[in-house]
Amino acid sequence: MGFGQSVSSCFSKYATFAGRASRSEFWWFLVFVIIGSLITQFLDGVIGTTYTFSEVGTDSSYFVTNQVGWINMLFSLIVLLPGISVAVRRLHDTDKSGWWWWLGFLCFIGWIVLFIFYVTDSGPDNRFGVNPKGEHIPSPGIPPTAT
Repeated sequence: MGFGQSVSSCFSKYATFAGRASRSEFWWFLVFVIIGSLITQFLDGVIGTTYTFSEVGTDSSYFVTNQVGWINMLFSLIVLLPGISVAVRRLHDTDKSGWWWWLGFLCFIGWIVLFIFYVTDSGPDNRFGVNPKGEHIPSPGIPPTAT
């Protein structure tokens, strides 16, 4: 699956959490999100559509200035749901439950585990559907039929 086909597939399955997603679909969509984020951040800086806010600690021990780009924020909201759904479908492809996606919120180790799941190759047909590569290999638990 190529770049354009992957992005198109992810947006056509905007909130579809069922099924499976190939590695190429997942990683090409991630590349799209990174490139889109860089472009929208650049546009926010050039156009001046940023909002700057400052935070001061209660004991004045720190002072932080943050900038939020409105175009980038809108882009992030648009790709949020398709990004979560393709990540869940990618986990399904490795025969893991989509609930594993929440592991990324626990700690840094969670991201390492998710990364390993995301780079794992597609397995045979499983409970979430057929192999997205088109290689319809039956599950190992099902003996082949003799003809």
